Amino acid sequence: QVQLVESGGGLVQAGGSLRLSCAASGRTFSSYTVGWFRQAPGKERALVAAIRWSGGSPVYADSVKGRFTISRDNAKNTVYLHLNSLKPEDAAVYYCAVGKNFAPPYDYWGQGTQVTVSS
Repeated sequence: QVQLVESGGGLVQAGGSLRLSCAASGRTFSSYTVGWFRQAPGKERALVAAIRWSGGSPVYADSVKGRFTISRDNAKNTVYLHLNSLKPEDAAVYYCAVGKNFAPPYDYWGQGTQVTVSS
């Protein structure tokens, strides 16, 4: 049974920072990709950032480049998303997911964590 548990969401003022965590368990993810997605009310879920568990350059959505950073801690089986210079439009439910590649499909999903940004 694969489990992904996100944490770290909350309320932050515009310009502030948060660190989201995605703790994975249930299998070895060394050949997989971990992605962070977000979904705001009335909008489709979209990829924010993704990283291969084995290493290499991550990918980012244009809207977050230079502000968000994805990283991983293999020893802890955890992937992080560092959110800096937050804007009100970054508010959404953030999900982590595991897939074979950067492109869909992603096979396993967490329950999501809410990020709220006040202006």
